[in-house]
Amino acid sequence: MIATGPLFRQTMSLSQADFDLFARVSGDDNPIHVDPDFSARTRFGRTVSHGMLLYSRLWGLVGQHIPGGRQLTQSLMFPAPTFAGEPVICEASVDAITDGIASLTLTITRARDGETVCAAAATWQTGSAS
Repeated sequence: MIATGPLFRQTMSLSQADFDLFARVSGDDNPIHVDPDFSARTRFGRTVSHGMLLYSRLWGLVGQHIPGGRQLTQSLMFPAPTFAGEPVICEASVDAITDGIASLTLTITRARDGETVCAAAATWQTGSAS
């Protein structure tokens, strides 16, 4: 049974190998994600994570904390880049639970400066009425 309030806080880093594997699995092989030479010539100066790779990590963490649940809706923004090897903090909180549906706020921030790189809201069926 989950309750309103913090759900998790976890630090992680994604590697270039993670970017490359996600590109192969998703078919999104945009060079900004997988080509360091190309990316070096962009405004970012290096490869950046796929936004959906970031969200898939959040999604997986929610699934660990709400086993047997399923996502019903999501809203996503990726306001800043995430680079390979850069530590980020993944967090989720449960804002409300009504009839077994949890409203979640999810964020990923850069550990070094606290800048938000992924901001999301989701509803998640918990599998039990609250």
